[in-house]
Amino acid sequence: MLIGRLRRALASRLAGALPEVAAPEAASLVLNPAPAHVRADLSLPFPMQAAKLLKRKPLDLAAELAGSLKDIPELESVEAAPPGFLNLRLSAAALGEDLSSALAGGAAPGTLPAGAPRRVLLEFVSANPTGPVHVASGRAATLGDSLARILRRRGHEVATEYYVNDAGKQVRMLGLSVQARFEQAQGRSCEVPEGGYQGEYVKELAAAAPAEASGWEASDFGRFAVGRMLEAHRRDMEAFGVRFDRWFLESELHACGAVEKTLAALRSLGHVYEKEGAVWLGSSAMEAEDDKDRVLVRADGRPTYFLADIAYHQDKLERGFAELIDIWGADHHGYVPRMQAAVEALGRPKGTLTIIIHQLVHLFRGKEAVKMSKRAGEFVTLAELVREAGLDACRFFFALRGANVHMNFDLELAKRQSQENPVYYVQYVHARIRSIFREAESRGLRSAPERWALLGEESERALLVKLAWFPEALSVCERELSPHPLASYLMELAGLYHPFYERCRVVDEGAKELSEARLALCAGTASVIQDGLGLLGVSAPEKM
Repeated sequence: MLIGRLRRALASRLAGALPEVAAPEAASLVLNPAPAHVRADLSLPFPMQAAKLLKRKPLDLAAELAGSLKDIPELESVEAAPPGFLNLRLSAAALGEDLSSALAGGAAPGTLPAGAPRRVLLEFVSANPTGPVHVASGRAATLGDSLARILRRRGHEVATEYYVNDAGKQVRMLGLSVQARFEQAQGRSCEVPEGGYQGEYVKELAAAAPAEASGWEASDFGRFAVGRMLEAHRRDMEAFGVRFDRWFLESELHACGAVEKTLAALRSLGHVYEKEGAVWLGSSAMEAEDDKDRVLVRADGRPTYFLADIAYHQDKLERGFAELIDIWGADHHGYVPRMQAAVEALGRPKGTLTIIIHQLVHLFRGKEAVKMSKRAGEFVTLAELVREAGLDACRFFFALRGANVHMNFDLELAKRQSQENPVYYVQYVHARIRSIFREAESRGLRSAPERWALLGEESERALLVKLAWFPEALSVCERELSPHPLASYLMELAGLYHPFYERCRVVDEGAKELSEARLALCAGTASVIQDGLGLLGVSAPEKM
């Protein structure tokens, strides 16, 4: 791919020009799209960094380095710019050949060269089976599933997992709540316990219980309810386009003695002590810097959720995954340092566990907020959101923002079939190109990427440059562990196609060769949009 070749060439030249400075590896060389007001395609800030080490003026160093880079085949020009950047303009030949190569097939765009892939276990959603999957879980599902697709495209080995908390106090409370609703339905007086689960779904669970449930204990109702909720979670995830490699039950850990084994391992590593009858993890002394030590086993002998979570992560590591990525909701923010400290206590290096916290989702209908209250059992489920807004809109909207940003989801905008709707804006370009090809076929015109030299208009060139940047957009997603750079890239690509379409007539039998060159540019654009949307779990319609 063009940008990858250029990176390697730049890294080699910079190392030769400045042997006294440790030039970055090609993969870590910072290369950015040039600002819109600059007549360049790429901006290289390396002279700014090197100037500090050499105690030289950045602009002078940039001017000197420009001479060392100007004859790189992929470049048309190299210019120094204040305060010390190098502005690079790609050659027309390199852009044309990149388009031809992309349309010829071969390795999928964004795939890393052969090497040692990372072995990653990505856990996400993991919603408690005590209620339906709600809107925030849809954001987690989009982040996790899209990230898994992108990392696999990049050449890494990725497994996905959904952890099910099917043991402990919450499940007991769900059982008591469903039992109370069952008794009420039988005409017997029974109150939902304080802190129990409310909402219509609890009544529905009680109504679905079999006739023999009259003789059940609360634990029986709990197992029944969790089973039904877990089935619903699986259906919701499949309907959302997410398929997990494994659904891991917390009860499996207790059944095989993994919790006790993990406690023993922590003891043997010297990270456990006893105080006030309880067993503690000395997490405050770890490099992860938890603010205090944490209880692993209560004074009454019951293990905490924390110990079970450590056992789960130990199980992940024992399965051979060197890198763990967890995606959690905003309410788990305070849990991050202790979990990272626990993985460190298991003898694993810092950075083994990465935790991504996604912020809240606020639903709106235009300017009116949609009220939600989990405590009262009144909330919008993910299934309801998909039914109203559509799967494509849900996934694209969730992918548009980084995980650490609070998100406003406008239901009215998501349903609007206009250029204001981000997913419609991108999908429409793909559908428009497909309609162009149907017309071209009827007139006997074909795509001819070998005619790239005819693509001389600025709007054509802008599209070529943006297409060449597609693998870099995936690289940024990997670096930031988020799909939002890809969603933004697709919006920008669609934005560049519109002026091209307005200024450049594509299907023109009177200019056959130019028409076929432009068809190739359209084919490249459609291919990248379809590919990019697919990595986000969004469809690319042929007609709209």
